[in-house]
Amino acid sequence: MSDLHLLSPAGFRAAGVRAGIKVKNANDIGLLVMDAAGPAAAVFTTNPVHAAPVVVGLSHVKSGKLRGVVMNSGCANACTGKQGLADAEEMCAIAAGVAGGVAKEYLPGSTGVIGHLLPMEKVRTGIVAAGRALGNSAEHADEFARAILTTDTKKKAAAERIVVGGHEVTVAGVCKGAGMIGPKMSLKGPAVPLHATMLGYLTTDAKVPAGALRKMLQSAVGMSFNAVLIDDHMSTNDTAAILSSGRSAARVSAGKGLGLLSEALTDVCRSLAYQIAADGEGATKVFKVTVRGARSVADAMAMARAVCASPLVKCAIHGNDPNWGRIVSGAGLAGIPFDQMQTSLLLQGVEVFRGGVPRAFNDGMLSAAMNAPEVTAVLTVGGGKGVGTVYTCDFSKEYVTINADYHT
Repeated sequence: MSDLHLLSPAGFRAAGVRAGIKVKNANDIGLLVMDAAGPAAAVFTTNPVHAAPVVVGLSHVKSGKLRGVVMNSGCANACTGKQGLADAEEMCAIAAGVAGGVAKEYLPGSTGVIGHLLPMEKVRTGIVAAGRALGNSAEHADEFARAILTTDTKKKAAAERIVVGGHEVTVAGVCKGAGMIGPKMSLKGPAVPLHATMLGYLTTDAKVPAGALRKMLQSAVGMSFNAVLIDDHMSTNDTAAILSSGRSAARVSAGKGLGLLSEALTDVCRSLAYQIAADGEGATKVFKVTVRGARSVADAMAMARAVCASPLVKCAIHGNDPNWGRIVSGAGLAGIPFDQMQTSLLLQGVEVFRGGVPRAFNDGMLSAAMNAPEVTAVLTVGGGKGVGTVYTCDFSKEYVTINADYHT
């Protein structure tokens, strides 16, 4: 529903303000809070090089209960040592002071350039201002969504309303991400042996326990945020979190209701992930790769990801070049055995390869068909049940320009 937004679930308020952390005149402090602390879950980057807010966030969400999220853009607070940890903790304390609750009930988030300490004077002033500006309108949701952006060219938002047990339940979310995107997030974060970043914040008014939220979020992330890449460079700060206000009359803990809510959450996350691909740094189109017939979903996802991560493939997609050989061979980079004699490839709906040999097709017509906002590839690698889809975008000259000058 187009009129739904991040604060459509009952029991949430948000704000986004300008504190001057970014050079450009834009929102850079965001605050998202519930009326009272409630069930929550979060997943974090698995990169061993991880930011201070990830460390603090892992600790705070461990109880399965949060009051809200406080975040900044323009500085990642990564590789900042003990002072970075102290600053992340202070962000939470200030948020609790202006919005209620206690510091450990807040999840901190940061995104921007790595290796710089937070300008805490600006951060403190900004969080206080955000606390005064809290509201539950679509405008407040919009201001928060804009506060989390870095090299993004547009805000990213999605929402869905369903009926569970005769009662309405809303799931909504916003995210950011345009570069340094190759998330591999986990509930355990960097304890497991993601500048720009993937940050996603989700809200629901369903009455759902933290344990169920964790399972739903991990599943949804696996099919959405972990299935999108721009440059396959896992960030130090990747975080996705969901907060449940419990203000809906619908109680969801198991069975059909949980299945419906999980499906809605996955749909919202997939929409957000797609928007990340569409807004990739320098992107002119989305490239959607589906692998079918693999031995498992994990195998299918790995092969699709290998294709999407190939600079050669992404350059060909940018140039509308039906260079199918790059796609087929790209799947082999995943290191998962498959028989090319049992493999076929559809590129933009046109069969270009089957049974180990190319199929006849009109290069000019296919190239023209690839000059579109979305290009699809469907690679069938056998007769298995594993299916996986990964989203990326093309590589353009603008991508190189953005990343050559990002730090300076």
